[in-house]
Amino acid sequence: MSSSFATVLEVDLEPGKPPLLRVEAGGNAPGWAAEHRDAVRGVVAHHGAVLIRGLGLRDAAEVGAVFRRLAPGGLLTDREAFASRRAYGGGVYSSSKWPPNQPMCMHHELSYALEVPGLMLFACLGAPAGGGATAVADSSTVLNALPTELTTRFDEEGWLLIRSYHDEIGASVAEAFGTEDPVAVEHYCRANAIEFEWQPDGGLRTRQRRRAIVRHPVTGRRCWFNQVAFLNDATMDPEVREFLLDVYGADRLPFTTRFGNGDPIGEDVVQRINEVYQAATAREPWRTGDLMVVDNIRTAHSREPFAGPREVLVAMADPVRLPAFGVRAG
Repeated sequence: MSSSFATVLEVDLEPGKPPLLRVEAGGNAPGWAAEHRDAVRGVVAHHGAVLIRGLGLRDAAEVGAVFRRLAPGGLLTDREAFASRRAYGGGVYSSSKWPPNQPMCMHHELSYALEVPGLMLFACLGAPAGGGATAVADSSTVLNALPTELTTRFDEEGWLLIRSYHDEIGASVAEAFGTEDPVAVEHYCRANAIEFEWQPDGGLRTRQRRRAIVRHPVTGRRCWFNQVAFLNDATMDPEVREFLLDVYGADRLPFTTRFGNGDPIGEDVVQRINEVYQAATAREPWRTGDLMVVDNIRTAHSREPFAGPREVLVAMADPVRLPAFGVRAG
């Protein structure tokens, strides 16, 4: 089965896989991206994501050039990251540093922020020996498959992300906020509806209440848009969770999530959300040189466990300012 866009792109559609576009770039991936930008973005607008195979991407400089051709409005600076990344410059980053034997569950990038990327770009410079796919799932499909009583509660209350910043694990204050200056960090928090509290040892603890369901800025479709399950401590590997609880205690975990009113989210809720994501997942193993473009509002993404070296570069574009909790989005 295929779908045509602008008569120049033929997209392969198979159940359980993301839309796949096979191309011939003739050794000039940036040129191809510039010529086909509107068609590629049309595919993403229609399907929510596309995996482009055949560009033959070779290094970070070429990847950055392709990213910028596809996102002429510019690439975004990473803020509020929950895990460290390597910065390549110009808005190009490594994928988040996360143990390769543990999954990064389905989530929408920076869904706990007020300004979020509308577009995610991924490029594979080194495919792993096994696993490691960047899988995707449609957020409206997930929303409709979740129990109504659960989505109604999240719609009414939102969700709460609680973070404690430690130098030993996760993103540091400097990596998350781009500065170690307490005054600048506090200014950012106040401007972005983040409650903050400096700890006696100099550490930082934050709380931010966000909407769990948002409307797509273009289509108006309601989307399950959050990191309720991924950043909940119940999703952690049990051994890792016990270690963190022993070291930091329940009140100083690097991150966890709650219902918007502060009530704990039960493990059964986290499991149900992840089961629905799993049922909606589309995956295709990376090949070196691949590019993936994802509508971050409509489509969640994950990173599956992998074996062997894996090098995937990431960029964010098309900023979307979401209403703070309590302000209706139309």
